[in-house]
Amino acid sequence: MAETHVLFVEDDDVIREATQLALERVGFAVTAMPDGLSGLEAFRAHRPDIALLDVMVPGLDGVSLCRRIRDESTVPVIMLSARADSIDVVLGLEAGADDYVTKPFDGAVLVARIRAVLRRFGHAAGADGRAVAGTDLDTGPEGGVLAFGDLEIDTEGMEVRKRGEQVALTPTEMRLLLEFSSAPGTVLSRDKLLERVWDYGWGGDTRVVDVHVQRLRTKIGQDRIETVRGFGYKLRA
Repeated sequence: MAETHVLFVEDDDVIREATQLALERVGFAVTAMPDGLSGLEAFRAHRPDIALLDVMVPGLDGVSLCRRIRDESTVPVIMLSARADSIDVVLGLEAGADDYVTKPFDGAVLVARIRAVLRRFGHAAGADGRAVAGTDLDTGPEGGVLAFGDLEIDTEGMEVRKRGEQVALTPTEMRLLLEFSSAPGTVLSRDKLLERVWDYGWGGDTRVVDVHVQRLRTKIGQDRIETVRGFGYKLRA
């Protein structure tokens, strides 16, 4: 089985080299770059399975790099931020990142988070070296097409249409929508969504959920997912 290829963009030489060694030690292939522009070039040249992007890198900052990557690919992205309460966290998620890790981080924690992202996406290296989505997501006993007003969800083809037009979703957005559609009208708490979509068996930052819900709303309709204040979210049947 081919190695999982990680693109790591970090301008601090010590952190970059130490993290690269830690990831390679557990079996990842790593392309490490010191700035955003070289990171974008490396992404286009190597098509990694996952990207780790530090927010504050020179040339092209991590948030802008994430947007550029998201314009071209649905490859999972983890942002690295030095402050848990920084607006950079939200900006990174709004740019299309799937998760974030706060610096300084323990190498084992980072590895666990990378594996969690890859596991929930079901990624494996394809013949062309790019990440391809697997089929390990539980789409229900019958599969098929689910309809909610003008919204159609093909749980077998992993496609979404609104008024007949295809809607482009990232894998995280698709998994989130499938969770909602599996229990329409049922309130799902942020903690439950973190557990089911982000594979967190422990408490996580619920901002990850909130930003992804908002991103999903902009694509499928603002009124399709309802906020139940103090409890969570539900899909309008």
